[in-house]
Amino acid sequence: MEQIQAVLPEWVEASRRLTERGKVAAYIPELAKAPKNALGVFIVNMEGDSVSAGDCGLKFTLQSISKVFTLILALMDHGEQTIFSKVGMEPTGENFNSMIKLELVRPGIPFNPFINAGAITISSLIRGDGPIEKSARILQFFRHLASNDTLDYDLDVYRSESETGFLNRSLAYYLKENRVLNAEEDVEDLLAVYFRHCAVKVTCGDLGRMALVLAGDGVDPLTGKAMIPRRHVQIAKTFMTTCGMYNASGEFAIHVGLPAKSGVSGGILSIVPGRYGIGVLGPALNDKGNSVAGVDLLRRLSHAFDWSLF
Repeated sequence: MEQIQAVLPEWVEASRRLTERGKVAAYIPELAKAPKNALGVFIVNMEGDSVSAGDCGLKFTLQSISKVFTLILALMDHGEQTIFSKVGMEPTGENFNSMIKLELVRPGIPFNPFINAGAITISSLIRGDGPIEKSARILQFFRHLASNDTLDYDLDVYRSESETGFLNRSLAYYLKENRVLNAEEDVEDLLAVYFRHCAVKVTCGDLGRMALVLAGDGVDPLTGKAMIPRRHVQIAKTFMTTCGMYNASGEFAIHVGLPAKSGVSGGILSIVPGRYGIGVLGPALNDKGNSVAGVDLLRRLSHAFDWSLF
């Protein structure tokens, strides 16, 4: 860890310069308030030693990073057969909020659980008696993985997403029309669950701690406790590699070579299996919706320390 800490502050500042090339997400109005030039990183190893640099204390919302863990929770609730009767296993090559493939390809189920249509479907599969109980289960699961019982929602972001989520409502109604969602499913109740888990506030440290459980194949290496079945972690890591960076996942695999999941708040969760959990924040995004500076920083780290899996 000493080698990483020795270079990390300098590399954060070098990557921070790239924030000028990106734009903060504005389609969710509350996210537009994020500091464009922020960049922070937290890395924790299997012994619990950690290094950090930059703006790693800033809080931000999980956004699409939450989809990794709602997928896992749904798998724990129902198993693979049920989940993959509702969502596919393939990248789309389209934007994360696109409806095109739902209309053009049969049987009309979402291509994977990380695009919005897929994540909305996964949210419908979380067990619970109504949206409040479902959301409470998700939040408790996130707190458990982060070892942080104070994790909570950013209610301003939640309201902002809910008030402007017209395309997500369109996707949900289309899924309901195609019977991917149950006929009795109330779209507003379902979207309340979806918007809430996207609006959970974390720091880079929380993200790195959640990532560490994935790096340990579902076992928290700091406590020795099995938290997620290994098979479900394998599935999540595969989706992180093939779909986790939106339709730049192939490019990220070539240049960085690590399982990762990004969100439009600028967060990136990444892992070096068996070694490190990584949390990054850089709100300035490229045209694919990924953190410009965050991707560059992960590229520097992966190349220098030979972390790529490929």
